[in-house]
Amino acid sequence: MFVAPRYGTGSLADVFPSVLAGLGVPGEEDRLGLGLNADRVCVLLVDGLGYQDLVADPTAAPFLSGLEPVRLTAGFPTTTATSLASLGVGVPPGEHGIVGYLFHVPGYDRLFTPLSWRLHGAPKSDLRKELIPAEFQPRPTVFQRAVADGIAVAQVSPRDQAGSGLTEAVLRGCRFLPQLSFGDLVAGVSEALRAGPRSLVYTYHGDLDLTGHVRGPSSRAWALELANADRLAAALAAELPPGAALLVTADHGMVQMDDSIDFDTTPVLREGVRALGGEARARHVYTVPGAESDVAAAWQATLGPDFEVLGKEEIVARGWFGPTVDPAIAQRIGDLVVLARGRRGVIRSGVEPLQSSLVGQHGSLTPAEVEVPLCVFRA
Repeated sequence: MFVAPRYGTGSLADVFPSVLAGLGVPGEEDRLGLGLNADRVCVLLVDGLGYQDLVADPTAAPFLSGLEPVRLTAGFPTTTATSLASLGVGVPPGEHGIVGYLFHVPGYDRLFTPLSWRLHGAPKSDLRKELIPAEFQPRPTVFQRAVADGIAVAQVSPRDQAGSGLTEAVLRGCRFLPQLSFGDLVAGVSEALRAGPRSLVYTYHGDLDLTGHVRGPSSRAWALELANADRLAAALAAELPPGAALLVTADHGMVQMDDSIDFDTTPVLREGVRALGGEARARHVYTVPGAESDVAAAWQATLGPDFEVLGKEEIVARGWFGPTVDPAIAQRIGDLVVLARGRRGVIRSGVEPLQSSLVGQHGSLTPAEVEVPLCVFRA
């Protein structure tokens, strides 16, 4: 079963507009009905924390579970770059244009990886001089909108995210405070919340996602790391000034893979395909001219009922990229989009050996991947 993103009423893209409304920013709408009415807000994103995994065992994360998590959806695909863009710009992927982990950009013969802001497989170079982040994604971010209304805005995140192409594209407009450790993150957030009479702080925790990818979301290591994320949220809550609010959410959940099919060693999948983007559980398939229907039939027959193979027009019509898709952004989407239903994926052992070895994966619209929590604490 797939779960359609609830853009406009209950998605990750609706979090910050609702927060800005609570901070009194004109023109912003409380789409989630949060009713914050706060002068200081911190938003913590826990990478890889699915709603289902959080509520499965309330004792694993007692602080977050005690906040009675609300079920939101990420957008499509359920991958970090796309979700961070939806969060930071406050619009669905069809409007911000980060349509996956790896996708085609017209004018380039290699696929584009927005997380690293590089062309896939190309020598490392500063692509920001060609694909200028603020032009690639020109909409004002939620942080820019907050600053324009006089709010002190800061981001407390790992040092390597400072000035990255993705940060400049979808999270620009705020003061960046590099996070060195657990304690440094908490201290940085606490200081930034007190930077002005109205303040907004965004912070990020990535260790749960890394643990889930390498060890699997069903592992003991993942459960212990969830406890760490829970302690982090509790520590942030303890540092809030009176009347402030803490929101905790996530960019996607995760599935523990138990099987895969390898594009690089399955000739029938490669016939008529000029490029393969996306990731194991949500693939953009770019076909040679005239081959789309044959490729779709071959993929569906080979992959079977554990996958759904859709043409670009069909997936756009379903609204999974949002109610509207800009025509220029539509060119980035695969001619076919392939989604996993169960616990399988389409890997590339030759071209993507590291990604292909990961135990935990995400990208599709199964409940485990698309449903994310929203926890609200008020000081």
